[in-house]
Amino acid sequence: MRYKKILAAMLAAAMLAILAAGCGKSGNINGGQVFRYALEAEPATLDPANSTAIPESLVEAQVFEGLTRLDARDQAIPGVAEKWDVSPDGIKYVFYLRPNAKWSNGEPVTAQDFEFAWKRVLNPDIASENAYMLYPLKNGQAYNEKKATADQVGVKALNEHTLEVTLEKPTPYFLSLAAFHAFYPVNRQTVTANAAKWATDVRTLIGNGPFKITAWVHNGKIEFEKNNQYWDAVLVKLPKMEWPISDSQTTRLALFENNQVDMMVEPPAVEHDRLTQAALLKISPYLGTYYYVFNTSKAPFDDPKVRKAFAAAINRDALVKNIVKGGKQPAYAWVAPGLVNPASGRDFREEAGNYAVEDTALAKKLLAEAGYADGQGLPPITLLFNTSEIHKSIAEAIQEMWKKNLGVAVNLTNQEAKVFLASRAQGEFQIARASWVGDYADPMTFMDVFKDPNNDAKYSNPAYNLLVEQAQAGNDQKVRMQAMHDAEKILFDDAVIIPIYYNTLPYLSRPYVKGYFWSALGIADFKTAYIEK
Repeated sequence: MRYKKILAAMLAAAMLAILAAGCGKSGNINGGQVFRYALEAEPATLDPANSTAIPESLVEAQVFEGLTRLDARDQAIPGVAEKWDVSPDGIKYVFYLRPNAKWSNGEPVTAQDFEFAWKRVLNPDIASENAYMLYPLKNGQAYNEKKATADQVGVKALNEHTLEVTLEKPTPYFLSLAAFHAFYPVNRQTVTANAAKWATDVRTLIGNGPFKITAWVHNGKIEFEKNNQYWDAVLVKLPKMEWPISDSQTTRLALFENNQVDMMVEPPAVEHDRLTQAALLKISPYLGTYYYVFNTSKAPFDDPKVRKAFAAAINRDALVKNIVKGGKQPAYAWVAPGLVNPASGRDFREEAGNYAVEDTALAKKLLAEAGYADGQGLPPITLLFNTSEIHKSIAEAIQEMWKKNLGVAVNLTNQEAKVFLASRAQGEFQIARASWVGDYADPMTFMDVFKDPNNDAKYSNPAYNLLVEQAQAGNDQKVRMQAMHDAEKILFDDAVIIPIYYNTLPYLSRPYVKGYFWSALGIADFKTAYIEK
């Protein structure tokens, strides 16, 4: 045992040395306008059409910009579009692009770039997991399902600087939606010429945001420089950023405490009390839910009773208090707190209450009714998660709960993030870890996830879909919100997921880092960040 601990320590030290090699001299606090952030995973891609994980979105937010962007209150403000007009019925938008908006290679950003990018996300041949985000566009879903042509999609460049957008129906949150990464433009010439690898090679990764990527050592480090071609470059103060990559919370914390990085998110939960006492730990609001998802198409979880049994056999309070920490809240529903119902003025979560049930006796009863009393007769069960200390700790605790409360021995399997995301998307799992962070400030950012035919749960319920469609269809907020409340109840009647906790974002930051903000959507904006000592 002692040998194993020593070996583990040596390996961790070696990993730290490798990462630190590119982050300045050990022990020297950052002395210039170079911001160093410890990125929590290697991006699988920086193609806005195909990226799905938060680390990818975080990098993309620095190097791309949509028609709109979000301010510190998560409200839509002008981005590439300097202004827009909206028709009285809320169906048609006309965006006027800034004449001085440019790509990092100096070429102009045009309305044609947006039209190309949006239709590319919807292109069924691309098979983008983000396609559903563009379904509000006229014929967006139809094109994605091969029932319409690209020319019939409701986005059209009227000229180089004017983009006309036609929606299927009024979408009150569309301006916020337009800031989401799936709506970023891409450089048509570059993407077309390098379709397979353009978004993983810095030589072809052309963006239009405040920064540009100058180096990317995969699984090692990403380096950024200020994009002097950016239309608002005068407000960008950082000349350079360096982001070492590690999926180890312990390694990232060591980098921070050795003054090799200036900021990191999600320090190990066991260190939170110490870091709080040292006035280093900060907590940011974070509109998200951490959960486990069932593959409803595979036995035994194609049986709702089995899903309900597993869902009822955990203790969220114990998980949050003893393992998760960081100001997280136990989650008993899908939509996270923090979204106001415009019709009532109340928090959407508070007015609906809870749906998830914790009841060991009920869990045993349901499992027996499904034909698996005390877990007898169940096929081998595996819980899949991506490599991370916290994911492992949560999985081990829930594994023990299922053993104690159901008599079921569940196997645990972890995979590197890129492999894990592919496995989950392809349905190669029984139960998998997942986390969802809102893309815009409306409950629909949660509700449409399981209406998407490509959802990870392989779930489809016409009644659920109909209610979500009703909520998407009009501007009557009272009707919309009630439809989403009703749909959320169906999601739990069908036991599609096990919500575990509502997110907050614990992070560490040196006091000399100024001018940034973390969105409640989980993305940091470093456009106006600077170092002040």
